[in-house]
Amino acid sequence: MKANVGNIDRILRIAVGLVLLSLIFVGPQTLWGLVGLVPLATGLFRYCPAYSLLGINSCPRN
Repeated sequence: MKANVGNIDRILRIAVGLVLLSLIFVGPQTLWGLVGLVPLATGLFRYCPAYSLLGINSCPRN
C-alpha cells in the first residue's frame, strides 16, 4: 500500500474522524459516530482505498 493521502488531507481526515467519534460520547450519542473511524483510519494509515480506485493521489512524494 503506497501512501496516497497528503499532509493537509491527512490532518483534515484525522480532525473530522475525531469530531465524528466524539458524537458517541457528546451530543446525540448515537452509533452514527462510528462513521468517524473511516476518516480517522485513512488519515492515520495515509492510504485511502477510494483514492486508489479513482486514481487520486494527494501525497506529494508519490
